[in-house]
Amino acid sequence: MHLHSIFVFIFILSSFSIPPSAHAISFVSPIQKDNSTLLYSLTLFLKTPLQPTRLHLDLGASFTWVACDSSYNSSTYQHIPCLTPLCDSLGHNLTCSICFNTPSPSCANSTCSLFPENSVTRKTAFSLALTDSLALPTSDGSTQGPPILLPSYIFCCSPTSLLEGLANNVTGLAAFGRSNYSLPAQLSNTFSVPRCFALCLPRSTSGLGVALIGSVGPYYFSPQKIDLSKSLVYTPLVLNPVGSTVVPYAGEPSDEYYINVTAINVNGKPIQINSSLLTVNENGFGGTKLSTAAPYTVLETSIYNAITGAFVNESSTLNLTVTNAKKSFSVCYPAADIIVTRVGPGVPTVDFVMESEDVFWRVFGSNSMVWIAGDGTGDVWCLGFVDGGVNPRTPVVIGGHQMGDNLLQFDIDNTRLGFTSSVLLKGTTCSNFNFASEG
Repeated sequence: MHLHSIFVFIFILSSFSIPPSAHAISFVSPIQKDNSTLLYSLTLFLKTPLQPTRLHLDLGASFTWVACDSSYNSSTYQHIPCLTPLCDSLGHNLTCSICFNTPSPSCANSTCSLFPENSVTRKTAFSLALTDSLALPTSDGSTQGPPILLPSYIFCCSPTSLLEGLANNVTGLAAFGRSNYSLPAQLSNTFSVPRCFALCLPRSTSGLGVALIGSVGPYYFSPQKIDLSKSLVYTPLVLNPVGSTVVPYAGEPSDEYYINVTAINVNGKPIQINSSLLTVNENGFGGTKLSTAAPYTVLETSIYNAITGAFVNESSTLNLTVTNAKKSFSVCYPAADIIVTRVGPGVPTVDFVMESEDVFWRVFGSNSMVWIAGDGTGDVWCLGFVDGGVNPRTPVVIGGHQMGDNLLQFDIDNTRLGFTSSVLLKGTTCSNFNFASEG
């Protein structure tokens, strides 16, 4: 991809620098959407010498992990010894490795080891903890800063089998959860920059989005140098008191990001749902979370039925008639019947309402509808929400399709989520960030 090639070229030719404490330029990484899995990956630079490394972008994961049981070559990797303060700080899900094979990144004795998770398959694997060099370029989309080297990035050396279910071109997982060892947390702790990051996910597989880490803004996007940080609306982040990992530990809260959705409107009209489903209870059930492991928003059955029923009713006022279901989507319309606006198909809006009626995340047609090519019966637009069944752990999981071309800022320092709704309204897209910007 041309833009990605420019990004890598500029990065490699630049010299390294340590950022100032008053850091208004973000660490940046391009985000790519996979055509097959519809999952997201980002590119960072790992090892010595530095190598472009593509990792699955995981919004709720605690630890970064890289498949390194066969071809991990670096002159600067180090294992983390057991019974050291650093090892002890990594959490309760620890063990100490014993290995009888040739010493390597994946084999060492008396080394701190964990069980990181693939959040798509929910599988875990025994993995040694490592440190190695990591680097990222810096930019605000208008001014390009120097690339920054983090010499001792902490992550897990995992078996290749843990990649199952992820995009074919990734070699691991980049953790963006609320833990102290996520990628944003380690950058913040090392360089004293805000513990804050923003994601602008690409809506299509043909363009790049961007992750902006360590700054609250500005975030400039072309074509008119729009600072999208000025368009953010804020709502509190909610802490789920119980982690949702395969091996949860009592007293450990979730590292995933929850928000307090209090109502859902279709075409501006509230739908009738059981409000208790929207609140996280003491056992960790309920509420609304954001997930890059879910390609589409997943809803508890009664909420799904309420939204789809209201959507069909409101669509009928636009002279739209439901056609045959496609794939996992039950509400579809002939594409020829729907006009396309600057915010996508002209269909009823869906609003996730937060703590007050004037704080809502509006989902326009570009994020609510999925285009599916016809198989002889004509192309269709389908409502891109999925029935998650009865009694799921989390009744509302906002997935990647609904987040595409929306700027989302995860401000951990201030425990809040900033969101823009569709940036198409601003005349730009998430693919309009200029990685190769010049001062």
